[in-house]
Amino acid sequence: MAPAGSRGRTAGPLPRPARPPSRGDLSLTRFDATDAAAEPPAEPAPPADAAAQLSLEFALDPEAVQRLPRHPAITSARAGRARSLAEELIWMDSAEGVLAADGLALEVPRRGPRRLIRSMPPAEAPWCPGTPPALEEMEPTDENWVPIAAFSGRRSVMALGEVTAELLAGKLRAVAAEAPVARLLLTGPTEAVLARAAALAADIHMLPPAASLAEEGRALARGGPPRPRRRGPPPLSGAATVEAALLAALGHLLEVMLVHAPACRLGAGMEGVHQTRVALRRLRSVLKVFRPVASGPELVEFDDGLRAMAAALGPARDWDVFLAGTAAEAAAAIGGDRRLAALLRAGEARRQEAYAALRRLLDGPAFPRLVLAGIGLIQRRPWREGPPESLAPLEEPLPDFAAGVLDKRWHRLRKRGEDIAEHGAAALHEVRLDAKRLRYAAELFAPLWPGKPARRFLRRLSALQEELGLANDVAVARELAASLGTGVPGWAIGAVEGFASARASRARRHALESWDELLEAEPFWR
Repeated sequence: MAPAGSRGRTAGPLPRPARPPSRGDLSLTRFDATDAAAEPPAEPAPPADAAAQLSLEFALDPEAVQRLPRHPAITSARAGRARSLAEELIWMDSAEGVLAADGLALEVPRRGPRRLIRSMPPAEAPWCPGTPPALEEMEPTDENWVPIAAFSGRRSVMALGEVTAELLAGKLRAVAAEAPVARLLLTGPTEAVLARAAALAADIHMLPPAASLAEEGRALARGGPPRPRRRGPPPLSGAATVEAALLAALGHLLEVMLVHAPACRLGAGMEGVHQTRVALRRLRSVLKVFRPVASGPELVEFDDGLRAMAAALGPARDWDVFLAGTAAEAAAAIGGDRRLAALLRAGEARRQEAYAALRRLLDGPAFPRLVLAGIGLIQRRPWREGPPESLAPLEEPLPDFAAGVLDKRWHRLRKRGEDIAEHGAAALHEVRLDAKRLRYAAELFAPLWPGKPARRFLRRLSALQEELGLANDVAVARELAASLGTGVPGWAIGAVEGFASARASRARRHALESWDELLEAEPFWR
């Protein structure tokens, strides 16, 4: 599927409805029971049973749309012929974009009433990838609206046993651009929907969309990318219990990973790999933080999938940092030397190999399977399958649990950093890892204690991790340079290693200063 911001041939003017809709003539209700998954509750309900209804939305590319009707997961379960109708949707807003600013869009379908939809979830609300847009109630008003973008295509509905599959395929159109788009919505009992999605994703590349169709249409009209629904660490200030925080963190970080994964390709810059890797590391940190109250085979399997993806992201990121950092700075400092140019060319070839391997993983079945496993954790909550007494910690107030986690990690870091001035490279590396573990947990829980102490502690902890990270990058740079082998002049490898050693000395000195400053900061959770 072409990115929503891509430019195509001129699409012509948008169709207009027969009369300008106004807020005063809208008849709107919220989703009924069949759409209960559209807006996750602020606090977790008991685990869904087999009959609970779930709706999951997936984005497909044009090739997948052609294969879908013949897929065994469709043909083996289809009851009767698919119903297919022409469909047209128009998304409207004020000329100033007041609805988009609130994460809303006025959707005018070909048939049925106009409706206000939530195209962007509220910032603090829990979120699960694949959640369809929710309907919103609307206060009457006489304000008129203008069309922003439209969809034209077909809507096909298939009955697949307990699951209903609804395929929307066609084109998004704005005034001067258009892009192909396809969405598959699966609705039915939770386990049946998850099983059907897994069967389809085994050989059809389908992922929860990173933006609603309305948001993609808005982005197409503006000539830019859709706004990310989630970014950075998960905001947990609204989570009252331990389980609410776990669910919110999983959904948030899965969404962040989905947003950045498409940019993990050559020519898209380094940020996609970096941010995808950070989201993945935060996900693994969340699993470790909540392991005392939420464990089991499904969480272990999910973590194994994250570890496999990290193994593909690591080399791409390492070569990015090496080529843009130590190697580039060495080449700039020494000047235009052919031997260093040969090293850079060899490093770029290795970087391309690493990106190709990463792209194969992301475009294959492993990545959709990983995302579906994460969604399955949110929907099934397998950690609730233990005896009743094991569930009490899930309902513990989050600040009490968070303070215990942070205390433990802070104590471990302080112990690891004793006599830090005497540490060698290996010992400093262990301090860096413990600092990173504490930072991820502190970022996760800092919103529970807003204020200057939390900001100061995080700032000093980040500075320590940054300096220790520079020292570690230098060690990685030495390994990468040495791995290029006999095809690169030894003088160039030695020059890069020497340059890296000089940087390591500076990083070590700054890390010791950052350690002293961190020890002076009071733990904000106390």
